[in-house]
Amino acid sequence: MRRLLVAVLLLTLPVTTLRAQEALTADQRIADLTQLASFYAKNYAPYEWKRDVFGFDLLRLTPWLHRIHHSDDLDFQEALIEYVASLNDAHDLIAFPTNFSASLGMSVDIYDGRVLIDAINRILLPAAQFPFGVGDELVSIDGRPVQQIIEGFRKYAIAANQRSTDRAAASRLVSRSQQIMPHIPELGDTAVVVIRLASTGAANAYSIPWVKTGIPITSQGPVPSPRRGNGRIFLPSDDQTIQDAAAAGESGPVFQIANLPAADNTLPSYMEPLRALLNASVPKDYYSVLNIGGRFPIYALPAGFVRRLGTGSTDFFFSGTYVANGVRIGLIRIPSMSPPNVSLALQQLDQEIAYFNANTDALVVDVTRNPGGLVSFVESISQRFIPMPFRTIGFEIRATAVWVFQFASLLRNAQLQNAPPAIIANLQANFEAVLKAYNENRGRSVPVSLNSTGSLTLAPAPTAYAKPLMVLIDEFSASGGDMFPAIIQDNHRGPIFGMRSMGAGGSVVGFNGTAFTESFFRVTVSLMNRGNVVQTTEFPPAPFIENIGVRPDILVDYMTRANLMSVSAHLKPRKSGPSSL
Repeated sequence: MRRLLVAVLLLTLPVTTLRAQEALTADQRIADLTQLASFYAKNYAPYEWKRDVFGFDLLRLTPWLHRIHHSDDLDFQEALIEYVASLNDAHDLIAFPTNFSASLGMSVDIYDGRVLIDAINRILLPAAQFPFGVGDELVSIDGRPVQQIIEGFRKYAIAANQRSTDRAAASRLVSRSQQIMPHIPELGDTAVVVIRLASTGAANAYSIPWVKTGIPITSQGPVPSPRRGNGRIFLPSDDQTIQDAAAAGESGPVFQIANLPAADNTLPSYMEPLRALLNASVPKDYYSVLNIGGRFPIYALPAGFVRRLGTGSTDFFFSGTYVANGVRIGLIRIPSMSPPNVSLALQQLDQEIAYFNANTDALVVDVTRNPGGLVSFVESISQRFIPMPFRTIGFEIRATAVWVFQFASLLRNAQLQNAPPAIIANLQANFEAVLKAYNENRGRSVPVSLNSTGSLTLAPAPTAYAKPLMVLIDEFSASGGDMFPAIIQDNHRGPIFGMRSMGAGGSVVGFNGTAFTESFFRVTVSLMNRGNVVQTTEFPPAPFIENIGVRPDILVDYMTRANLMSVSAHLKPRKSGPSSL
Protein backbone atom coordinates (compact mmCIF):
# COMPACT_ATOMS: atom_id res chain seq x y z
CA MET A 1 0.00 0.00 0.00
CA ARG A 2 2.85 2.38 0.83
CA ARG A 3 4.40 1.85 -2.62
CA LEU A 4 1.02 2.48 -4.24
CA LEU A 5 0.63 5.75 -2.37
CA VAL A 6 4.11 6.82 -3.41
CA ALA A 7 3.33 6.01 -7.04
CA VAL A 8 0.11 8.02 -6.91
CA LEU A 9 1.96 10.92 -5.29
CA LEU A 10 4.53 10.97 -8.07
CA LEU A 11 1.77 11.24 -10.66
CA THR A 12 -0.20 13.96 -8.91
CA LEU A 13 2.42 16.34 -7.54
CA PRO A 14 2.02 19.81 -9.06
CA VAL A 15 4.72 20.60 -11.56
CA THR A 16 6.16 24.07 -11.94
CA THR A 17 8.69 25.41 -14.39
CA LEU A 18 12.15 25.11 -12.83
CA ARG A 19 15.56 26.43 -13.74
CA ALA A 20 18.60 24.21 -14.11
CA GLN A 21 21.21 24.45 -11.37
CA GLU A 22 24.95 23.93 -11.24
CA ALA A 23 25.59 21.47 -8.40
CA LEU A 24 28.30 19.41 -10.08
CA THR A 25 31.81 20.79 -9.91
CA ALA A 26 33.99 21.08 -12.98
CA ASP A 27 36.07 18.13 -11.75
CA GLN A 28 32.93 16.02 -11.33
CA ARG A 29 31.77 16.80 -14.85
CA ILE A 30 35.19 15.86 -16.20
CA ALA A 31 35.12 12.65 -14.16
CA ASP A 32 31.73 11.60 -15.55
CA LEU A 33 32.63 12.40 -19.15
CA THR A 34 35.90 10.51 -18.81
CA GLN A 35 34.15 7.57 -17.18
CA LEU A 36 31.58 7.38 -19.96
CA ALA A 37 34.27 7.62 -22.64
CA SER A 38 36.31 4.96 -20.86
CA PHE A 39 33.38 2.53 -20.87
CA TYR A 40 33.03 3.03 -24.62
CA ALA A 41 36.79 2.86 -25.22
CA LYS A 42 36.88 -0.51 -23.47
CA ASN A 43 33.64 -2.10 -24.69
CA TYR A 44 32.35 -0.47 -27.88
CA ALA A 45 32.73 -2.80 -30.85
CA PRO A 46 32.10 -0.47 -33.86
CA TYR A 47 34.61 2.21 -32.77
CA GLU A 48 36.78 1.98 -35.88
CA TRP A 49 33.73 1.86 -38.17
CA LYS A 50 32.28 5.04 -36.64
CA ARG A 51 35.64 6.81 -36.70
CA ASP A 52 36.39 5.98 -40.32
CA VAL A 53 32.87 6.33 -41.80
CA PHE A 54 31.35 9.17 -39.77
CA GLY A 55 34.51 10.93 -38.63
CA PHE A 56 33.61 10.68 -34.94
CA ASP A 57 36.43 9.56 -32.66
CA LEU A 58 35.00 8.82 -29.24
CA LEU A 59 38.51 8.91 -27.77
CA ARG A 60 39.03 12.59 -28.66
CA LEU A 61 37.63 14.40 -25.63
CA THR A 62 39.15 17.87 -26.02
CA PRO A 63 36.11 19.54 -27.66
CA TRP A 64 33.81 17.93 -25.10
CA LEU A 65 35.99 19.02 -22.20
CA HIS A 66 35.87 22.60 -23.49
CA ARG A 67 32.11 22.42 -23.80
CA ILE A 68 31.43 21.18 -20.26
CA HIS A 69 33.91 23.47 -18.49
CA HIS A 70 31.16 25.98 -17.63
CA SER A 71 27.89 24.08 -17.67
CA ASP A 72 24.85 23.66 -15.46
CA ASP A 73 23.78 20.12 -14.65
CA LEU A 74 21.14 19.79 -17.36
CA ASP A 75 23.44 21.25 -20.02
CA PHE A 76 26.03 18.70 -18.93
CA GLN A 77 23.50 15.92 -19.41
CA GLU A 78 22.81 17.32 -22.87
CA ALA A 79 26.52 17.11 -23.64
CA LEU A 80 26.67 13.46 -22.61
CA ILE A 81 23.59 12.73 -24.74
CA GLU A 82 25.20 14.38 -27.77
CA TYR A 83 28.46 12.49 -27.18
CA VAL A 84 26.65 9.13 -27.36
CA ALA A 85 24.39 10.32 -30.21
CA SER A 86 27.50 11.16 -32.26
CA LEU A 87 28.08 7.42 -32.67
CA ASN A 88 24.95 7.22 -34.84
CA ASP A 89 24.22 3.86 -33.23
CA ALA A 90 20.60 2.76 -32.78
CA HIS A 91 21.53 0.49 -29.87
CA ASP A 92 23.31 3.12 -27.82
CA LEU A 93 21.78 5.79 -25.63
CA ILE A 94 22.32 7.40 -22.25
CA ALA A 95 19.44 8.13 -19.86
CA PHE A 96 19.12 9.73 -16.45
CA PRO A 97 17.06 8.80 -13.38
CA THR A 98 13.82 10.77 -13.44
CA ASN A 99 10.18 9.90 -14.00
CA PHE A 100 9.15 13.31 -15.37
CA SER A 101 7.41 13.39 -18.73
CA ALA A 102 5.13 15.65 -20.76
CA SER A 103 2.61 14.83 -23.48
CA LEU A 104 0.18 16.63 -25.77
CA GLY A 105 -2.22 13.69 -25.91
CA MET A 106 -1.52 12.54 -29.47
CA SER A 107 1.11 10.72 -31.49
CA VAL A 108 2.61 11.75 -34.82
CA ASP A 109 4.85 10.29 -37.50
CA ILE A 110 6.13 11.22 -40.95
CA TYR A 111 3.86 10.20 -43.83
CA ASP A 112 4.42 11.35 -47.41
CA GLY A 113 7.16 13.61 -46.04
CA ARG A 114 4.80 15.45 -43.67
CA VAL A 115 4.25 15.13 -39.93
CA LEU A 116 0.74 13.71 -39.53
CA ILE A 117 -1.31 12.83 -36.49
CA ASP A 118 -1.72 9.05 -36.31
CA ALA A 119 -3.48 8.66 -32.94
CA ILE A 120 -5.35 10.94 -30.51
CA ASN A 121 -6.35 10.53 -26.87
CA ARG A 122 -9.92 11.83 -27.01
CA ILE A 123 -10.18 11.89 -23.22
CA LEU A 124 -7.47 14.55 -23.15
CA LEU A 125 -8.40 16.16 -26.45
CA PRO A 126 -12.18 15.97 -26.94
CA ALA A 127 -13.27 16.49 -30.53
CA ALA A 128 -15.66 19.31 -29.64
CA GLN A 129 -12.77 21.42 -28.36
CA PHE A 130 -10.05 20.09 -30.63
CA PRO A 131 -11.70 19.38 -34.01
CA PHE A 132 -8.74 17.76 -35.73
CA GLY A 133 -8.13 14.08 -36.33
CA VAL A 134 -5.94 11.28 -37.58
CA GLY A 135 -4.37 12.22 -40.91
CA ASP A 136 -4.25 15.96 -40.21
CA GLU A 137 -0.86 17.67 -40.41
CA LEU A 138 1.11 19.07 -37.51
CA VAL A 139 2.66 22.26 -38.89
CA SER A 140 4.30 24.07 -35.97
CA ILE A 141 4.63 24.17 -32.19
CA ASP A 142 5.00 27.50 -30.40
CA GLY A 143 5.80 29.23 -33.68
CA ARG A 144 8.57 26.82 -34.75
CA PRO A 145 8.09 24.68 -37.87
CA VAL A 146 8.08 21.01 -36.98
CA GLN A 147 10.90 20.17 -39.41
CA GLN A 148 13.13 22.66 -37.61
CA ILE A 149 12.30 21.07 -34.26
CA ILE A 150 12.95 17.58 -35.63
CA GLU A 151 16.45 18.62 -36.68
CA GLY A 152 17.19 19.70 -33.11
CA PHE A 153 15.63 16.55 -31.66
CA ARG A 154 17.67 14.06 -33.70
CA LYS A 155 20.16 13.69 -30.86
CA TYR A 156 17.32 12.34 -28.70
CA ALA A 157 16.32 9.74 -31.26
CA ILE A 158 19.38 8.30 -33.01
CA ALA A 159 18.34 5.28 -35.08
CA ALA A 160 21.39 4.50 -37.27
CA ASN A 161 19.99 6.17 -40.41
CA GLN A 162 18.38 9.55 -40.99
CA ARG A 163 14.93 8.33 -42.04
CA SER A 164 14.49 6.21 -38.89
CA THR A 165 16.01 8.96 -36.76
CA ASP A 166 13.70 11.65 -38.14
CA ARG A 167 10.64 9.49 -37.55
CA ALA A 168 11.68 8.79 -33.96
CA ALA A 169 12.48 12.48 -33.46
CA ALA A 170 9.02 13.39 -34.78
CA SER A 171 7.45 11.35 -31.98
CA ARG A 172 9.29 13.58 -29.47
CA LEU A 173 7.35 16.60 -30.77
CA VAL A 174 4.31 15.63 -28.74
CA SER A 175 5.57 13.20 -26.09
CA ARG A 176 8.77 13.79 -24.13
CA SER A 177 10.65 12.10 -21.29
CA GLN A 178 13.22 13.86 -19.14
CA GLN A 179 15.26 10.66 -19.00
CA ILE A 180 16.52 11.51 -22.49
CA MET A 181 15.48 15.17 -22.86
CA PRO A 182 16.91 16.96 -19.80
CA HIS A 183 15.36 20.40 -20.29
CA ILE A 184 11.68 19.49 -20.63
CA PRO A 185 10.85 20.79 -17.11
CA GLU A 186 11.19 24.21 -18.73
CA LEU A 187 8.12 23.61 -20.93
CA GLY A 188 5.23 25.98 -20.32
CA ASP A 189 1.77 24.89 -19.27
CA THR A 190 0.45 24.89 -22.85
CA ALA A 191 1.73 24.69 -26.41
CA VAL A 192 0.35 26.66 -29.33
CA VAL A 193 0.00 24.02 -32.02
CA VAL A 194 -0.85 24.74 -35.65
CA ILE A 195 -2.63 21.88 -37.43
CA ARG A 196 -3.61 21.79 -41.08
CA LEU A 197 -6.93 19.99 -41.60
CA ALA A 198 -6.92 17.52 -44.46
CA SER A 199 -10.64 18.11 -45.08
CA THR A 200 -10.35 21.84 -45.78
CA GLY A 201 -6.64 22.66 -46.05
CA ALA A 202 -7.07 25.29 -43.33
CA ALA A 203 -4.24 25.71 -40.82
CA ASN A 204 -5.68 26.44 -37.40
CA ALA A 205 -3.95 27.20 -34.09
CA TYR A 206 -4.91 25.39 -30.89
CA SER A 207 -3.72 25.91 -27.33
CA ILE A 208 -3.10 22.41 -26.01
CA PRO A 209 -2.07 21.74 -22.40
CA TRP A 210 1.04 19.77 -21.70
CA VAL A 211 0.07 16.82 -19.50
CA LYS A 212 2.98 16.59 -17.06
CA THR A 213 3.62 13.75 -14.65
CA GLY A 214 6.42 12.87 -12.26
CA ILE A 215 9.06 14.91 -10.50
CA PRO A 216 11.29 17.18 -12.62
CA ILE A 217 15.01 17.08 -11.90
CA THR A 218 17.07 20.24 -12.32
CA SER A 219 20.17 19.33 -10.35
CA GLN A 220 22.19 16.28 -9.45
CA GLY A 221 22.35 17.39 -5.84
CA PRO A 222 25.74 18.50 -4.47
CA VAL A 223 28.16 15.84 -3.29
CA PRO A 224 31.85 16.05 -2.36
CA SER A 225 34.43 14.49 -4.65
CA PRO A 226 36.89 11.84 -3.48
CA ARG A 227 40.27 13.29 -2.55
CA ARG A 228 43.71 12.18 -1.51
CA GLY A 229 44.35 11.48 2.14
CA ASN A 230 44.19 8.90 4.86
CA GLY A 231 40.86 7.88 6.35
CA ARG A 232 39.17 5.23 8.37
CA ILE A 233 36.43 2.95 7.07
CA PHE A 234 33.64 2.66 9.66
CA LEU A 235 31.65 -0.55 9.82
CA PRO A 236 27.84 -0.49 10.21
CA SER A 237 26.72 0.25 13.75
CA ASP A 238 25.20 -3.19 14.36
CA ASP A 239 26.84 -6.58 13.94
CA GLN A 240 26.52 -6.62 10.17
CA THR A 241 29.63 -6.91 8.05
CA ILE A 242 30.09 -4.61 5.06
CA GLN A 243 29.12 -7.53 2.81
CA ASP A 244 25.94 -8.15 4.85
CA ALA A 245 24.98 -4.51 4.65
CA ALA A 246 25.45 -4.46 0.88
CA ALA A 247 23.45 -7.64 0.42
CA ALA A 248 20.57 -6.34 2.52
CA GLY A 249 19.57 -3.63 0.02
CA GLU A 250 16.35 -4.37 -1.82
CA SER A 251 15.57 -1.24 -3.78
CA GLY A 252 16.09 -1.42 -7.53
CA PRO A 253 17.24 1.26 -9.97
CA VAL A 254 14.91 4.02 -11.13
CA PHE A 255 15.19 2.64 -14.64
CA GLN A 256 16.33 -0.58 -16.22
CA ILE A 257 17.14 -1.61 -19.76
CA ALA A 258 13.90 -1.64 -21.72
CA ASN A 259 12.62 -4.83 -23.26
CA LEU A 260 15.47 -7.07 -22.13
CA PRO A 261 14.56 -10.37 -23.79
CA ALA A 262 13.51 -13.25 -21.59
CA ALA A 263 15.92 -16.16 -21.44
CA ASP A 264 15.58 -18.68 -24.26
CA ASN A 265 14.16 -21.78 -22.57
CA THR A 266 15.06 -23.96 -25.55
CA LEU A 267 18.82 -23.53 -25.15
CA PRO A 268 21.05 -26.02 -23.33
CA SER A 269 22.11 -24.74 -19.94
CA TYR A 270 25.77 -24.50 -21.00
CA MET A 271 24.78 -21.42 -23.06
CA GLU A 272 24.04 -19.31 -19.95
CA PRO A 273 27.45 -17.50 -20.00
CA LEU A 274 26.56 -15.93 -23.37
CA ARG A 275 23.08 -14.80 -22.39
CA ALA A 276 24.01 -11.10 -22.39
CA LEU A 277 25.48 -11.36 -25.90
CA LEU A 278 22.21 -12.77 -27.21
CA ASN A 279 20.48 -9.40 -26.71
CA ALA A 280 20.02 -7.92 -30.17
CA SER A 281 17.21 -5.45 -29.56
CA VAL A 282 16.31 -1.79 -29.38
CA PRO A 283 13.94 -0.48 -26.67
CA LYS A 284 10.34 -0.15 -27.88
CA ASP A 285 9.67 2.79 -25.56
CA TYR A 286 12.58 4.73 -27.07
CA TYR A 287 11.38 4.23 -30.65
CA SER A 288 7.77 5.06 -29.89
CA VAL A 289 6.25 4.73 -33.36
CA LEU A 290 2.79 3.19 -33.63
CA ASN A 291 2.62 -0.57 -33.23
CA ILE A 292 6.34 -1.22 -32.85
CA GLY A 293 6.58 -4.71 -31.47
CA GLY A 294 2.81 -5.04 -31.93
CA ARG A 295 1.12 -8.20 -33.12
CA PHE A 296 -1.23 -6.61 -35.66
CA PRO A 297 0.08 -5.53 -39.11
CA ILE A 298 0.51 -1.86 -39.93
CA TYR A 299 -1.30 -2.19 -43.26
CA ALA A 300 -4.82 -3.10 -44.35
CA LEU A 301 -5.25 -6.83 -44.80
CA PRO A 302 -6.11 -8.12 -48.29
CA ALA A 303 -9.67 -8.91 -49.26
CA GLY A 304 -10.76 -12.38 -48.23
CA PHE A 305 -8.09 -12.70 -45.54
CA VAL A 306 -8.84 -15.53 -43.10
CA ARG A 307 -7.17 -15.07 -39.74
CA ARG A 308 -5.59 -18.01 -37.90
CA LEU A 309 -3.46 -16.59 -35.06
CA GLY A 310 -3.63 -13.17 -33.46
CA THR A 311 -6.65 -13.07 -31.19
CA GLY A 312 -5.73 -15.60 -28.51
CA SER A 313 -4.09 -14.42 -25.29
CA THR A 314 -1.18 -16.83 -25.84
CA ASP A 315 -0.76 -16.11 -29.55
CA PHE A 316 2.68 -14.65 -30.18
CA PHE A 317 2.22 -14.42 -33.96
CA PHE A 318 -0.43 -12.98 -36.24
CA SER A 319 -1.19 -15.26 -39.18
CA GLY A 320 -3.71 -16.14 -41.84
CA THR A 321 -4.27 -16.88 -45.51
CA TYR A 322 -5.78 -15.28 -48.59
CA VAL A 323 -6.03 -15.93 -52.32
CA ALA A 324 -4.68 -13.56 -54.98
CA ASN A 325 -4.99 -14.35 -58.69
CA GLY A 326 -5.63 -17.97 -57.83
CA VAL A 327 -2.48 -18.24 -55.69
CA ARG A 328 -2.95 -19.37 -52.07
CA ILE A 329 -0.79 -17.08 -49.91
CA GLY A 330 0.02 -17.37 -46.23
CA LEU A 331 0.91 -14.40 -44.03
CA ILE A 332 2.67 -14.52 -40.69
CA ARG A 333 3.73 -11.50 -38.67
CA ILE A 334 6.60 -11.81 -36.20
CA PRO A 335 6.17 -8.81 -33.87
CA SER A 336 9.54 -9.11 -32.11
CA MET A 337 12.36 -11.56 -31.55
CA SER A 338 11.70 -11.79 -27.81
CA PRO A 339 8.67 -13.97 -27.10
CA PRO A 340 7.85 -14.37 -23.40
CA ASN A 341 8.14 -18.13 -23.87
CA VAL A 342 10.44 -19.20 -26.71
CA SER A 343 9.46 -22.85 -26.54
CA LEU A 344 5.75 -22.04 -26.83
CA ALA A 345 6.35 -19.56 -29.65
CA LEU A 346 8.33 -22.12 -31.65
CA GLN A 347 5.59 -24.71 -31.13
CA GLN A 348 3.07 -22.22 -32.55
CA LEU A 349 5.38 -21.49 -35.48
CA ASP A 350 5.89 -25.18 -36.23
CA GLN A 351 2.11 -25.69 -36.32
CA GLU A 352 1.62 -22.73 -38.63
CA ILE A 353 4.39 -23.81 -40.99
CA ALA A 354 2.96 -27.33 -41.16
CA TYR A 355 -0.37 -25.77 -42.15
CA PHE A 356 1.26 -23.41 -44.65
CA ASN A 357 3.25 -26.23 -46.24
CA ALA A 358 0.03 -28.15 -46.81
CA ASN A 359 -2.32 -25.30 -47.73
CA THR A 360 -0.43 -22.44 -49.40
CA ASP A 361 1.58 -21.83 -52.56
CA ALA A 362 3.68 -18.98 -51.10
CA LEU A 363 4.29 -17.19 -47.82
CA VAL A 364 4.75 -13.58 -46.71
CA VAL A 365 6.78 -13.09 -43.49
CA ASP A 366 6.27 -9.67 -41.88
CA VAL A 367 9.03 -8.28 -39.61
CA THR A 368 8.17 -4.60 -40.05
CA ARG A 369 8.42 -2.57 -36.83
CA ASN A 370 10.18 -5.50 -35.19
CA PRO A 371 12.54 -4.22 -32.45
CA GLY A 372 14.58 -7.42 -32.29
CA GLY A 373 15.28 -9.57 -29.27
CA LEU A 374 17.17 -12.84 -28.91
CA VAL A 375 19.84 -13.89 -31.41
CA SER A 376 18.93 -17.50 -30.67
CA PHE A 377 15.26 -16.94 -31.55
CA VAL A 378 16.23 -15.26 -34.83
CA GLU A 379 18.26 -18.32 -35.76
CA SER A 380 15.51 -20.72 -34.65
CA ILE A 381 12.88 -19.06 -36.85
CA SER A 382 15.38 -18.89 -39.74
CA GLN A 383 15.73 -22.68 -39.48
CA ARG A 384 11.96 -22.89 -40.05
CA PHE A 385 11.95 -20.71 -43.17
CA ILE A 386 15.08 -22.01 -44.94
CA PRO A 387 14.73 -25.69 -45.95
CA MET A 388 18.43 -26.37 -46.49
CA PRO A 389 21.67 -25.83 -44.49
CA PHE A 390 22.51 -22.13 -44.39
CA ARG A 391 25.03 -19.62 -43.09
CA THR A 392 23.89 -17.55 -40.14
CA ILE A 393 25.24 -14.17 -39.05
CA GLY A 394 28.63 -14.09 -37.32
CA PHE A 395 29.46 -11.72 -34.48
CA GLU A 396 32.76 -9.88 -34.13
CA ILE A 397 33.21 -9.66 -30.36
CA ARG A 398 34.94 -6.66 -28.79
CA ALA A 399 37.19 -8.86 -26.70
CA THR A 400 37.39 -7.85 -23.05
CA ALA A 401 38.30 -10.01 -20.07
CA VAL A 402 34.60 -10.48 -19.36
CA TRP A 403 33.94 -12.11 -22.74
CA VAL A 404 37.12 -14.18 -22.62
CA PHE A 405 35.90 -15.58 -19.30
CA GLN A 406 32.34 -16.10 -20.61
CA PHE A 407 33.48 -17.99 -23.70
CA ALA A 408 35.81 -20.07 -21.52
CA SER A 409 32.89 -20.83 -19.16
CA LEU A 410 30.70 -21.78 -22.12
CA LEU A 411 33.33 -24.22 -23.35
CA ARG A 412 33.87 -25.73 -19.90
CA ASN A 413 30.12 -26.07 -19.28
CA ALA A 414 29.63 -27.85 -22.61
CA GLN A 415 32.49 -30.25 -21.79
CA LEU A 416 31.00 -31.03 -18.38
CA GLN A 417 27.62 -31.70 -19.99
CA ASN A 418 29.17 -34.06 -22.56
CA ALA A 419 28.21 -32.04 -25.60
CA PRO A 420 29.08 -33.78 -28.90
CA PRO A 421 32.75 -33.55 -29.99
CA ALA A 422 31.91 -31.43 -33.04
CA ILE A 423 30.23 -28.83 -30.83
CA ILE A 424 33.16 -28.86 -28.38
CA ALA A 425 35.55 -28.26 -31.28
CA ASN A 426 33.46 -25.31 -32.50
CA LEU A 427 33.25 -23.76 -29.04
CA GLN A 428 37.00 -24.25 -28.56
CA ALA A 429 37.67 -22.38 -31.82
CA ASN A 430 35.33 -19.56 -30.78
CA PHE A 431 37.05 -19.22 -27.41
CA GLU A 432 40.46 -19.10 -29.06
CA ALA A 433 39.25 -16.42 -31.49
CA VAL A 434 38.08 -14.20 -28.63
CA LEU A 435 41.26 -14.86 -26.64
CA LYS A 436 43.41 -13.94 -29.64
CA ALA A 437 41.50 -10.67 -30.08
CA TYR A 438 41.86 -9.93 -26.36
CA ASN A 439 45.65 -9.90 -26.74
CA GLU A 440 45.46 -7.36 -29.59
CA ASN A 441 45.12 -3.57 -29.32
CA ARG A 442 41.37 -2.97 -28.91
CA GLY A 443 40.93 -6.34 -30.53
CA ARG A 444 37.73 -7.53 -32.16
CA SER A 445 37.39 -11.21 -32.92
CA VAL A 446 36.78 -12.79 -36.28
CA PRO A 447 33.07 -13.55 -36.76
CA VAL A 448 32.01 -16.24 -34.31
CA SER A 449 28.75 -18.05 -33.71
CA LEU A 450 26.54 -17.26 -30.73
CA ASN A 451 24.43 -20.42 -30.99
CA SER A 452 24.64 -23.69 -29.06
CA THR A 453 26.36 -25.55 -31.91
CA GLY A 454 29.19 -23.03 -32.12
CA SER A 455 28.88 -23.15 -35.90
CA LEU A 456 28.05 -20.51 -38.48
CA THR A 457 26.29 -23.18 -40.56
CA LEU A 458 22.87 -24.25 -39.33
CA ALA A 459 20.64 -27.14 -40.36
CA PRO A 460 16.98 -26.57 -41.23
CA ALA A 461 14.17 -27.62 -38.92
CA PRO A 462 12.37 -30.84 -39.98
CA THR A 463 9.21 -28.90 -40.85
CA ALA A 464 10.83 -25.92 -42.60
CA TYR A 465 8.67 -24.07 -45.12
CA ALA A 466 9.75 -25.28 -48.54
CA LYS A 467 7.80 -23.05 -50.93
CA PRO A 468 8.50 -19.49 -52.15
CA LEU A 469 8.45 -16.74 -49.57
CA MET A 470 8.94 -12.99 -49.28
CA VAL A 471 9.94 -10.94 -46.22
CA LEU A 472 8.48 -7.51 -45.40
CA ILE A 473 10.80 -5.02 -43.66
CA ASP A 474 10.93 -1.31 -42.87
CA GLU A 475 13.18 1.20 -41.16
CA PHE A 476 12.03 -0.05 -37.74
CA SER A 477 13.04 -3.64 -38.42
CA ALA A 478 15.87 -3.35 -35.94
CA SER A 479 18.72 -5.40 -34.51
CA GLY A 480 17.33 -8.94 -34.46
CA GLY A 481 14.78 -7.49 -36.89
CA ASP A 482 17.76 -6.57 -39.12
CA MET A 483 19.38 -9.95 -38.64
CA PHE A 484 16.53 -12.13 -39.88
CA PRO A 485 16.09 -10.50 -43.33
CA ALA A 486 19.88 -10.43 -43.69
CA ILE A 487 19.98 -14.23 -43.24
CA ILE A 488 17.12 -14.66 -45.73
CA GLN A 489 18.79 -12.39 -48.28
CA ASP A 490 22.30 -13.78 -47.87
CA ASN A 491 21.04 -17.33 -48.44
CA HIS A 492 18.95 -16.31 -51.47
CA ARG A 493 15.78 -17.66 -49.88
CA GLY A 494 13.41 -15.04 -51.24
CA PRO A 495 13.00 -11.33 -52.01
CA ILE A 496 13.00 -8.62 -49.33
CA PHE A 497 10.14 -6.13 -49.76
CA GLY A 498 9.71 -2.66 -48.25
CA MET A 499 12.20 -0.08 -47.00
CA ARG A 500 15.77 -0.53 -45.76
CA SER A 501 15.99 -1.91 -42.24
CA MET A 502 17.25 0.21 -39.35
CA GLY A 503 20.88 -0.88 -39.31
CA ALA A 504 21.31 -1.83 -35.65
CA GLY A 505 23.90 -4.51 -36.15
CA GLY A 506 25.27 -6.04 -32.97
CA SER A 507 24.73 -7.21 -29.40
CA VAL A 508 23.99 -4.58 -26.78
CA VAL A 509 24.70 -4.51 -23.04
CA GLY A 510 23.47 -1.99 -20.47
CA PHE A 511 25.67 -0.37 -17.83
CA ASN A 512 24.80 1.62 -14.74
CA GLY A 513 27.44 4.29 -14.74
CA THR A 514 28.72 7.83 -14.57
CA ALA A 515 28.98 8.23 -10.83
CA PHE A 516 27.79 11.81 -10.40
CA THR A 517 25.02 11.96 -13.01
CA GLU A 518 23.84 8.42 -12.11
CA SER A 519 23.15 7.55 -15.72
CA PHE A 520 22.32 4.32 -17.47
CA PHE A 521 23.77 3.69 -20.92
CA ARG A 522 23.78 0.98 -23.55
CA VAL A 523 26.91 -0.12 -25.41
CA THR A 524 27.17 -2.17 -28.60
CA VAL A 525 29.69 -4.90 -27.73
CA SER A 526 29.73 -6.88 -30.98
CA LEU A 527 29.29 -6.36 -34.71
CA MET A 528 27.09 -8.53 -36.92
CA ASN A 529 29.06 -9.80 -39.92
CA ARG A 530 27.11 -11.11 -42.92
CA GLY A 531 30.05 -13.02 -44.37
CA ASN A 532 29.88 -11.14 -47.67
CA VAL A 533 30.62 -7.57 -48.62
CA VAL A 534 27.62 -5.28 -49.08
CA GLN A 535 27.87 -2.55 -51.71
CA THR A 536 25.94 0.70 -51.20
CA THR A 537 26.25 4.26 -52.43
CA GLU A 538 26.42 5.76 -48.90
CA PHE A 539 29.03 3.56 -47.22
CA PRO A 540 32.33 1.88 -48.06
CA PRO A 541 32.00 -1.81 -49.00
CA ALA A 542 31.60 -3.76 -45.77
CA PRO A 543 30.07 -7.01 -44.44
CA PHE A 544 28.25 -5.22 -41.62
CA ILE A 545 24.59 -4.55 -40.84
CA GLU A 546 25.51 -1.59 -38.62
CA ASN A 547 24.19 1.63 -40.22
CA ILE A 548 24.01 -0.07 -43.63
CA GLY A 549 20.92 -2.08 -42.77
CA VAL A 550 19.37 -4.64 -45.08
CA ARG A 551 18.44 -3.19 -48.45
CA PRO A 552 15.16 -4.45 -49.97
CA ASP A 553 15.09 -6.19 -53.32
CA ILE A 554 11.70 -4.57 -53.95
CA LEU A 555 11.58 -0.97 -52.66
CA VAL A 556 8.12 0.12 -51.46
CA ASP A 557 7.33 2.92 -49.00
CA TYR A 558 4.12 2.29 -47.05
CA MET A 559 4.45 5.47 -44.93
CA THR A 560 1.64 7.22 -46.78
CA ARG A 561 -1.44 8.99 -45.55
CA ALA A 562 -3.60 6.62 -47.55
CA ASN A 563 -2.18 3.61 -45.71
CA LEU A 564 -2.51 5.39 -42.36
CA MET A 565 -6.19 6.06 -42.93
CA SER A 566 -6.79 2.44 -43.94
CA VAL A 567 -5.49 1.04 -40.64
CA SER A 568 -5.88 3.83 -38.07
CA ALA A 569 -8.94 2.34 -36.38
CA HIS A 570 -7.06 -0.55 -34.77
CA LEU A 571 -3.81 1.25 -33.89
CA LYS A 572 -3.14 2.65 -30.45
CA PRO A 573 -0.61 5.37 -29.55
CA ARG A 574 2.51 4.44 -27.63
CA LYS A 575 3.71 6.60 -24.78
CA SER A 576 7.03 8.10 -25.81
CA GLY A 577 10.05 8.02 -23.60
CA PRO A 578 12.13 5.18 -22.17
CA SER A 579 10.36 5.01 -18.81
CA SER A 580 11.71 1.51 -18.22
CA LEU A 581 15.23 2.11 -19.44
